[in-house]
Amino acid sequence: MKFDVYKRPEPEHKLSYMLVPAGQPIPQEADNVDWRLVKQGDDVDTADRALQGMGIDHAMEQIREKGYAITSVYHQVEGG
Repeated sequence: MKFDVYKRPEPEHKLSYMLVPAGQPIPQEADNVDWRLVKQGDDVDTADRALQGMGIDHAMEQIREKGYAITSVYHQVEGG
């Protein structure tokens, strides 16, 4: 499935990621000027363990429920 991938900085030099189905706007409740588009129309396997590198758990479940999947506050990624 194709997604637009966004990233934003968090406190303590950490990062959060968000997946939105390609071409869809960021849902209003997640709209934040800090989100930066890092990949557009990226073919993402939501069952892939690589999503753990973004701290995103249960991506398809989140997308079905909210229209997007986002990094858990408990799994924010160390920024480089």
